[in-house]
Amino acid sequence: MKYFTGILVGLILVLTGCSDPKPQTKAVYMLLDTSGTYTQQLDKAKNIIKYLLGNLNSGDSFAVARIDSESFSEKDLIAKITFDMRPSKANAEKRTFNDIIDKFTSTVKGSAYTDITGGMLQAIEYLNETGAGYKYILIFSDLKEEVKKGHVRDFPITLTDIKVTALNVTKLQSDNIDPREYMTRVEQWTQRVEDGGGTWRVINDLDRLEGLLD
Repeated sequence: MKYFTGILVGLILVLTGCSDPKPQTKAVYMLLDTSGTYTQQLDKAKNIIKYLLGNLNSGDSFAVARIDSESFSEKDLIAKITFDMRPSKANAEKRTFNDIIDKFTSTVKGSAYTDITGGMLQAIEYLNETGAGYKYILIFSDLKEEVKKGHVRDFPITLTDIKVTALNVTKLQSDNIDPREYMTRVEQWTQRVEDGGGTWRVINDLDRLEGLLD
């Protein structure tokens, strides 16, 4: 009996060791800055979204939301989807998703404030709910946060196992006068994300998106 049990345990270990792990899905939450003149940059955001749609697979999740005056709310969610496991169905969903983005960018009006923190909190909630193995927040913004008086946003954010990428971090007119403002903005967000357990990077060359979901 002991001999038979030993064989059985050994067989289980062999089968377990040889089995291929299930591929882990990805979840991406992209935040679009719609404040002031930054809405003029949204054509670039559309190209990024098309790139993502072409590189996300069946079972992956994707959401796009605007950064508005009060972004810790689903009211700013433009589109969200977990792609069907059937490739033909997933491709149809991607086309519909892209159509929704096209409609939004052609009608959007600029917001008075830029609640980046609120948008990130909403993103974290969404990403954790997907249960995906790889989680990404993409921030399409100049990273200048301006919130309504009385709104509290100066607190730590938990970003464990989330990769955060800032895209198209344009320089403001004031940055040309004092470049330290731009560098300080980037450094502050870098520290905030890394202190929260996430990873941070900036991609300004939008012709080089190959490693965006690495």
